[in-house]
Amino acid sequence: MEHGSMKELVDSIIGRGYLQTPRIIEAFYGIDRRAFMPEGFEADAYLDVPLPIGEGQTISQPSTVAIMLELLQPQEGDRVLDVGSGSGWSTALLAAICVRGTVEGIERVPALVRFGQRNLQKSGVENATIEQSGALLGKPGREYDRILVSAAAKEVPEALLEQLKPGGVMVLPVRDSIYKISKDGSGKISTEVFWGFRFVPLVT
Repeated sequence: MEHGSMKELVDSIIGRGYLQTPRIIEAFYGIDRRAFMPEGFEADAYLDVPLPIGEGQTISQPSTVAIMLELLQPQEGDRVLDVGSGSGWSTALLAAICVRGTVEGIERVPALVRFGQRNLQKSGVENATIEQSGALLGKPGREYDRILVSAAAKEVPEALLEQLKPGGVMVLPVRDSIYKISKDGSGKISTEVFWGFRFVPLVT
């Protein structure tokens, strides 16, 4: 039996104060988490819990995704890197928020690359891609307005800091906390830390 609906899930996250920005709220209402679930788990899609998507990976807890996207504050037209795209749900949310921007998802597990690509396609997402990650973290040599990381690093990866544009923001888990990293116009880094989360580890 299916538990609730996407509207009920999003209403609940709004009610707890985790979702506040109109364009992010609109994306959550518009991108159905159920479309990004593996076969057999669709009935649980509207529960506010992380769920397995295979290969030892999870689709993140919706309220945690909401917190991270509110911290990230993607803007229309942004170029965004989504590290550890998994099922593609976060990639699709970012694409809906950054209308006329582009979202580049990368994922290290080949089966999940294919799964995420199929999910984006069937959901009609046109301004986002998912591809296999390379030997180096992120996409060295490119720069992004926003970087979202969905797996926990042991420390802030220097390679991703280099890929963040001046004026950009990166949100990522470090151990059991969420870090918001901001880079000002001169390249100076500032960090805010939010405690008390759990994520699968980032393989670097």
